[in-house]
Amino acid sequence: MPELPEVEVVRRGLQEHVANRTITAIRVQHPRAVRRHALGAADLTARLLGARITGTGRRGKYLWLTLADETALVVHLGMSGQMLLSAPEMGSQPQPDAKHLRIAALLDDGTTLSFVDQRTFGGWQLADIVHVGGTDLPTPVAHIARDPLDPQFDRAAVVKLLRHKHSEIKRQLLDQQVVSGIGNIYADEALWRAKVHGTRVAAGLSTRKLAELLDAAAEVMTDALGQGGTSFDSLYVNVNGESGYFERSLDAYGRAGRPCRRCGAVMRREKFMNRSSFYCPRCQPRPRAR
Repeated sequence: MPELPEVEVVRRGLQEHVANRTITAIRVQHPRAVRRHALGAADLTARLLGARITGTGRRGKYLWLTLADETALVVHLGMSGQMLLSAPEMGSQPQPDAKHLRIAALLDDGTTLSFVDQRTFGGWQLADIVHVGGTDLPTPVAHIARDPLDPQFDRAAVVKLLRHKHSEIKRQLLDQQVVSGIGNIYADEALWRAKVHGTRVAAGLSTRKLAELLDAAAEVMTDALGQGGTSFDSLYVNVNGESGYFERSLDAYGRAGRPCRRCGAVMRREKFMNRSSFYCPRCQPRPRAR
């Protein structure tokens, strides 16, 4: 699933090409792509036809387009969702895979916005915007915590919250109501940078170490953002259909059996929450059994 850097790359591309554009035609190709919109495909298409896109928004891994009527088009990327643009001024772009095209919208400048989703876990949803904690958010996103790259992210408040969490620190990093934007890849990367094993109990970590860990998460996601995000396959691409290349810079995730880039020990992989965790047994020793 795309994490914060990958979603932010997509948001920036959309902001550049679709802000202040009007939707002149729209077609829903697959009903699952609008299943989160309670009133169905006919209502969504009727409300989007003629709608003006005023901008874009993101919180954590959640993306949306803001509309002139003060509603939002929330885009759920799911596991394989792609927002692809095709316009004359963007040069020759690959055509969306017709087999996996779920929604297509034509904008008033001739740009085509396509939602492609191979696994059909994602989709579009129209939602009202509410004011929460000093920020306007679509209602499906209102419960999501701020992410480490948010200018209003309160690191001290998150550290204080974590100091009262009596479960694994990696579990807390993945909880989008504690801190958003961090998924399995960047949780492992942040833990490696901070030299913390993911099964350490959050409340057992010092205030200083928790702050260091949150800073590491912000740093690694900033680094990934600068390289277009992480692409392990063709499912994550930006609006131009291009893959990110941060995968080659990962220090922990996917490196089981390879030497730690810091100490040379052989990296390990273990199961965690139906996922895989990657860590260095020397830099990130497992907590002692009680």
